[in-house]
Amino acid sequence: MAALAAATVFLAAVGIQTGTAGAHADPIITSGSLLGDRSAPDGSRVQSAKLLGKRDLQLMVYSTAMGKAFPVNVHRPADTSVPRPTLYLLNGAGGGEDSATWDHNTDIVSGFMADKNVNVIQPIGGAWSYYTDWIKDDPTLGRNKWKTYFTEELPPIINAALGANGINAIAGLSTSGTTVLALPIAKPGLYRAAAAYSGCAQTSDPIGAQYIKLTVDVWGGGNTDNMWGPEGSPLWAANDPYLHADKLRGLGLYVSSGNGLPGPYDTLDGKYALPGPGGLANQLIVGGVIEAGVDYCTHNLATRLAQLHIPATFNFQPSGTHSWGYWRENFIRSWPVLAKGLGV
Repeated sequence: MAALAAATVFLAAVGIQTGTAGAHADPIITSGSLLGDRSAPDGSRVQSAKLLGKRDLQLMVYSTAMGKAFPVNVHRPADTSVPRPTLYLLNGAGGGEDSATWDHNTDIVSGFMADKNVNVIQPIGGAWSYYTDWIKDDPTLGRNKWKTYFTEELPPIINAALGANGINAIAGLSTSGTTVLALPIAKPGLYRAAAAYSGCAQTSDPIGAQYIKLTVDVWGGGNTDNMWGPEGSPLWAANDPYLHADKLRGLGLYVSSGNGLPGPYDTLDGKYALPGPGGLANQLIVGGVIEAGVDYCTHNLATRLAQLHIPATFNFQPSGTHSWGYWRENFIRSWPVLAKGLGV
């Protein structure tokens, strides 16, 4: 009750409670109350908060597991008069630290979710980490304990700070499309629905493993030996959603992929084409190859879930590259699955 009361004060202070005319200075930030409280069992906590807009704010959340604070962008529900569910919306390989974000590339949060009674949470950080717990600190990518952060540290903090009702769903694209299948397996019951767009569920498969190495080692400059050990080590299989697909039973599931061939969003004058003189070529060539690979993984996952008699919604597009136009479209297509899980 004390946490809920504090959360009510917090919401009123940041000017996003139902009926509030506009944002004003947040007295909780200056007083230190609530934001200094330890809302997770391990001591992880909100260090500060700032307004980004009438319904948007950014929390700085200290992770005990990683010994560092990370931004968490929050979009509040249309109606905050009662506790609302939470959608964790994950960005791609750059962890939201670059421009490859939902907010920068789509209107999903500001537009599609504008009338939804859901807290939308976008954690920032963890570039090239695959949002997993690494066995060693990496010289380039540092300490990564993202599975712990997402499953143990952040949820109780969000529930307390925002007065959420504890009902969660999760959605993510590309590398995070793997994460949103792995986290419900790691923490059964935490999420009621998951949507994966262009993610590869097979982390220990040779194709899936090479995709991970390309992302982490080549693009990110890290070392996957520090993540799960050398390829073929037990943790590669332990973190493979395909191998543990039986643990997805009972979860609302939406999974999508294109086949890598040019589609409606792969045009020179297209709104979702990569910018710059070589942007479209990169989207067609690199994005086409990547999407063909995740399409292979996604078809395998569909076969596996069918064998296990686990219901899921799959959208195998007849074309499409690894790019934002398709992810935006599939988020909207996945909303009925996510909404059902969230109870809205």
